[in-house]
Amino acid sequence: MLTDSHCHLASHRFDEAEVPALIHRAQEAGVGRLVTLATSLGDLHANLKIAENPVVHACIGIHPCDVHHAPDDAVGQLAAFTGDPRVCAIGETGLDYYHPAPEGWTEPDFRGRQRAFLRRHFELAAAAGLNVVIHTRDRSAHASFEDALEIYREFHSRARAVFHCFIGPWENAKRVLELGGLVSFGGVATFKSAREVRDTALQCPAGSFMVETDAPYLAPEPHRGKRNEPAYVRDTAWFLAALRGEPLDALSGHTGETAAAFFRFRSA
Repeated sequence: MLTDSHCHLASHRFDEAEVPALIHRAQEAGVGRLVTLATSLGDLHANLKIAENPVVHACIGIHPCDVHHAPDDAVGQLAAFTGDPRVCAIGETGLDYYHPAPEGWTEPDFRGRQRAFLRRHFELAAAAGLNVVIHTRDRSAHASFEDALEIYREFHSRARAVFHCFIGPWENAKRVLELGGLVSFGGVATFKSAREVRDTALQCPAGSFMVETDAPYLAPEPHRGKRNEPAYVRDTAWFLAALRGEPLDALSGHTGETAAAFFRFRSA
């Protein structure tokens, strides 16, 4: 079963009224499960509402680009929802060193708040028996990845993490896997320029990675430049299956099983 392990169905780029059609198109494309992720307290309830559909599951978290808007106790507020059967993981959290610090913040202070929030997310996940979805992004090199990996290292015996939309080299992916974590590949893997990502996807063993859209962002070929949607995870899966020399059904099967083990989906 194909699983879109990371999308944002409550994004402002999707009209609330069209979400049922998005889910239907995904199902027609063979996508049997979708994971929609909150990025702030502001879109938490919208994601939970969407996850009332039994094929949709929700993650709850504060995106690193939103930590300056979030109250100091934002992660504590999420704790009230960890027992909700619609909630399957904590996230999207992580570190974003790509975007500049917002007005009124220094770069060190903003990054420090992101790291503090990431630790709080891990503490919440460990207490709730859930896993964590991590975002990292840099202008150059891999500083956010390195910092996030070190924080994960502190918690890896108590909660697993997936580094979503992974675009790094195999050497970095291997370090995540050695801690018991996962990586996830999205539309970037289909881009002609993404040789490093494809090399990583080739070397990842079955059971160590998932597939995603990150919809509405980063649509895969042949939809690149358009608004992404969960149905397009099939294009990424098809591309990766061909790259790895696997039947699409085989890749859909093991990535779906990996997602089910990580998110511990409720029965539909």
